[in-house]
Amino acid sequence: MSHDYDQLTPDTVLNAIDSILGPQGSFTSGHQMALNSYENRVYQIGIEQEDDEQVTQIIAKFYRPKRWSDATILQEHNFALEAMVDDIPVIGPMVINDKTLFEFEGFRFALFPRQGGRSGQIEDLADFEQMGRLLGRLHQTANCVPCDARPDMTPVTFAQNSRNYLLENDFIEPDLIPAYESVSLDLYNILQERWDNLQPSLKLVHGDIHAGNLIWHQQQPYMLDLDDCVLAPRIQDIWMLLHGERDQMQAQLAAIAKGYELFLPFPTSELPLIEVLRSMRLMHYSAWLAKRWEDPAFKMAFPWFNSARYWSEQILNLREQIAALQEPQLQLID
Repeated sequence: MSHDYDQLTPDTVLNAIDSILGPQGSFTSGHQMALNSYENRVYQIGIEQEDDEQVTQIIAKFYRPKRWSDATILQEHNFALEAMVDDIPVIGPMVINDKTLFEFEGFRFALFPRQGGRSGQIEDLADFEQMGRLLGRLHQTANCVPCDARPDMTPVTFAQNSRNYLLENDFIEPDLIPAYESVSLDLYNILQERWDNLQPSLKLVHGDIHAGNLIWHQQQPYMLDLDDCVLAPRIQDIWMLLHGERDQMQAQLAAIAKGYELFLPFPTSELPLIEVLRSMRLMHYSAWLAKRWEDPAFKMAFPWFNSARYWSEQILNLREQIAALQEPQLQLID
């Protein structure tokens, strides 16, 4: 079957960029390297200046067709640019002739400067504290950024809708449908009950802060990819950074809070949502794979998806999440 991205050939990528940078006196060098991205198509591109043999590198992101509206993408860009104005280390889109979103042969794309550095899990508590300061500043900026076109992250949008999609589109092994249907419903009911009891406030957040979306350069973390910025509880931008045993996560949480509280009150009341949000992400991930399954890149990158083994493991994971939701929540300890 043909897919939208089938038409995004290497020549199309280079011609799209030349159509924007050419009038500015810059041209693609022919160097093109696909980067590790599945939702969108992202490339590192060599750029030459007129009368200059030196080649620089930029990043081009071609948005998945039909996923976002222009307004939704532009609010992502605006969030990043406002953060940069506030001196927050976010890699935002390049502004060319007062525009950040471009179109070429049916593909919408944006250009970004290339940021060198390393990625990987945060280990040092001083780095967790630094991330707390960064997130506090980011959330301060987010309080002033329009976000009415960005989606909400709730148990309905991330868990129930994902469950319904999987059950309605024949992705689950027939013999495993009753088990998945039962455990996913039990889990969703718990999530919704916790959510209703806490009634969290939804505010603009990065939405997908993890090690892969951070680049560290000279002890400074730079945030990448606001493509999933969303209206959610603020703890969403915190829990995904935590890892290890419970005592390690407690220490990491305390370090983040110490930095965060220099700018905003830490969302302590949202700590009971950590396992709720983890469960929502787990359910949403399976539906995300299912919705993209006709994209050949997904079949190559996730060959284990949609197998009996995968769904058996997912059912087990959902059961483990129900158990995790009964455990004592993480506490903010001074």
